[in-house]
This record gives sequence, structure tokens and C-alpha cells, in this order.
Amino acid sequence: MLRKVMKVVGLLVLVASVIAAFGVWRNWDMIQRVFLGGVKVYETTPPNVPADIPRPAILVFSKTNAFRHEEAIPAAATMFDELAKENGWGIYQTENGATFRPDILARFDAVVFSNVSGDVFTPEQRAAFRAFVENGGGFVGIHAAGDISHKAWDWYMQSIIGTRFIGHPMDPQFQKAIMRIEDHAHPSTKGLPATLERTDEWYSFDKSPRGVPGLTVLATLDESTYKPGTFFGTSLAMGKDHPIAWWRCAGRGRVFYAAGGHTAETFGDPAYRRFLNGAVVWAIRRAGEGCGPNAASATTPAARP
Repeated sequence: MLRKVMKVVGLLVLVASVIAAFGVWRNWDMIQRVFLGGVKVYETTPPNVPADIPRPAILVFSKTNAFRHEEAIPAAATMFDELAKENGWGIYQTENGATFRPDILARFDAVVFSNVSGDVFTPEQRAAFRAFVENGGGFVGIHAAGDISHKAWDWYMQSIIGTRFIGHPMDPQFQKAIMRIEDHAHPSTKGLPATLERTDEWYSFDKSPRGVPGLTVLATLDESTYKPGTFFGTSLAMGKDHPIAWWRCAGRGRVFYAAGGHTAETFGDPAYRRFLNGAVVWAIRRAGEGCGPNAASATTPAARP
């Protein structure tokens, strides 16, 4: 009898092992991206970027070597194509990191990181992007562009984002919350109401970036309108000062970051489209002020390239 029981147990263990192995195989890409430090994909041959892209022009980049926002990225791509057509911008969209070469970047006025995640550049590509921004190019970062998957790049974390992501709610992951517009003078927030009620995956940071020299907070989250909760044991509550969008200068470059943007619905929301439209208009220097030749640099000299 005992021998039969042991055979059944052994068979169950074998079946469970096969199921587990199949699950790992099926989800191996996700496991690598989320739990094993990301994938290591680095392009060295750039795409054939048209030489006649009209100016002002934006480069929309959505490469992911860490978590990939499968629904948000195509929705944002559609939105930016529509905004470019409406505004008369030139636009090129790519996931090829080799596009970040000085001669190619020179064809654009701003770069958009549309849910870019992970370590996506070679050292040469990092240097080209840094030079582009510090010499006056614009930058708009959306959602995952500010998450922890970029932590190995000191300059980017310090001089572009300015704070460190610590997590987002998990129970539930997506919640309705109130965004409070703090500064209505910026092109991104001009004309918006005092508050926006939105459903998103809400990021928390280790500290408010408000104290970073030269950084201006545009919008905050009202934590009383949702439940920040915890993220793997870390409290996500930031209190009364929970910035969710801001701008700053990096050298002569205009830098804008907005933490919202996990869901596809985000990019169909008229108010949020208007918000991001204004961010690009500012980044390409067609409206607003800041980050001129004599502007104080927010770049940290000690940061590694």
C-alpha cells in the first residue's frame, strides 16, 4: 500500500514539475525582463531614417529590455502619429537603439521615451543621447521611462528623472485617483482644469523630486483619493507631496517627465493627450520658456555617462 502511495506521489511531483517547467518556458521572456535584470539586446545598425523629415521633428522611442507595456506602446504610437499630423511635426518611431547616433539625432528636435524600460543603449548610444539633450535637444519621458529598470545609468537617473521609483500599487494595481495641477503656466498644463480624475498604475518614488535644483513640479497625486498600499513590503505613501509630472533642464536641454501612462486608455483620454501634446510643444521649443544657452544646468557633474 505504501509503495502505491509513493508511486502516486512521485507521479504527482513529476506532473507538477512538468507543468512548472512548461510555465517557465512559456513565460521565460517575462521572467528575464522582470526578475532577472532584463534582456540584453543592443542594436548596432541603425534603421534607414528618412533624411527629409520635416522640422520640428520628434523621435518616438519605445524599446524595452525590461517590462514591456504591450498595450500602451502601440496606443501611444497611434496618438503621437495623430498629434504629429495635427501639429505639422515630423515624426519617426523606432525601437532600434542604434538610431541614437549624433548624425541621426541631429535631424530631431526632441526625443520621446514611450514606456522605454531597461538598459537599452550601448555606451556610445548613451553618450550620443546625453550630448543631444545637454546641447539643447528636448526630452519627454512617459511612465516606464522613470522606473527602476534604468537604475544602472547614473546620469539618466540623476539628471533626467531626478528621483528613484520604489513601486506601484498591486491591490488593486489600477486605481482611480485625482491629479492636482500645480502649475498652469507650462504649455502641458495650460488650459487644463485644477484636477483630473484618472485611472492608471500610480508610481511612487523614494522622495519628492521637488527639492532638485531647477526642477518644477507640474502635477501631484492626491493620496486621499486612492490607496497607495505597499510594494513587496515597501510603503508607497509619499504623503501630501506626491509629484507625478515635472520639468527641468539638463544642460541646455528641456526635460519633461510624466509618470502616468500604463494603460492604452491613457492615450485616448482627451485631457491627457492635451497634456502630452503641450509637453512635446514645449520640448521642441515652440512654446514656453526655460533651458536657454545661459540656463542653470541640472546635470550632476559627478554622474557617470
